[in-house]
Amino acid sequence: MTKTMSNKVVCLSGGVGGAKLLLGLQHVVTPGALTAVVNTGDDFDHLGLRICPDLDTALYTLSGMANPELGWGRRDETWHFMQTLTDLGGETWFRLGDRDLALHIQRTQHLKDGQTLEAFTRGVAERLHLPTTILPMTNDALRTRVVTDAGELDFQHYFVRLRCEPKLQAYRFDGVETARIAPAVSAALQQKLRAILIAPSNPYLSIDPILALSGMRELLRENGAPIIAVTPIIGGNAVKGPTAKILSELGKEISPLAIAAHYRDLIDGYVLDEKDSHLADLMNVPVAITNTLMQTLSDRERVAAVALQLADRVNC
Repeated sequence: MTKTMSNKVVCLSGGVGGAKLLLGLQHVVTPGALTAVVNTGDDFDHLGLRICPDLDTALYTLSGMANPELGWGRRDETWHFMQTLTDLGGETWFRLGDRDLALHIQRTQHLKDGQTLEAFTRGVAERLHLPTTILPMTNDALRTRVVTDAGELDFQHYFVRLRCEPKLQAYRFDGVETARIAPAVSAALQQKLRAILIAPSNPYLSIDPILALSGMRELLRENGAPIIAVTPIIGGNAVKGPTAKILSELGKEISPLAIAAHYRDLIDGYVLDEKDSHLADLMNVPVAITNTLMQTLSDRERVAAVALQLADRVNC
């Protein structure tokens, strides 16, 4: 007998790759049914401003404001601020567009005034008329640090300034001992859910900061909804970012098998790309196979639908 199902979905997400799946989900679920729990381990203070790259990518992507060429930042951006900063000899390795700058200034002021990151993000989403609830994983400071052959680095210095060139040896999360799950995230994970999805974001640098929060794994498991991971690896390559490089540097196979093994105590199913269909029998969880390369909105809707269908199948 089929279980009574909720229509609510929670998705754990990082930046650009995760936001693609979020956009597909936003188009295939009932309006208001999707909650995105977004990594804040990448957040940092720069030029006196609080920058939240993954949250902003989710906000811009789901509102249709994202830069389609870059995947991050705003479309129709101008760069007068950066040019003036260059002329003044300022730090320009992290690019802030003129339109994008307003969001960082507003957030920094609101946080200084005592508002939580969760409340500020909700307010922005409401002003953008988003049907999706976008939540930071925590309101507290939890910062990803990477240990490399060039020394220990702040995440953005490794990822943006040095373009992931140093060899990664390990990673850790400053503040993980005291950071608490954002209250709205806890509430979302205590509801009856149709599915919990893990976006095709970097497992180590985007999803692990979320999972590292005290009590997060327990909340996910105790919810009872199927937990489905969407592959970030296609045919031995990463779809986006340094996932393949990091797998290699950590001594792991560049394969969906390594990703599934990383999540092995958590997931109930895995969305595998059709290029890796030969690995289906080696996975230790139920699998759905599709073209997971999300280049168009139709692609994103298809991958989202396949992930939800796998969750429904697991839940029967």
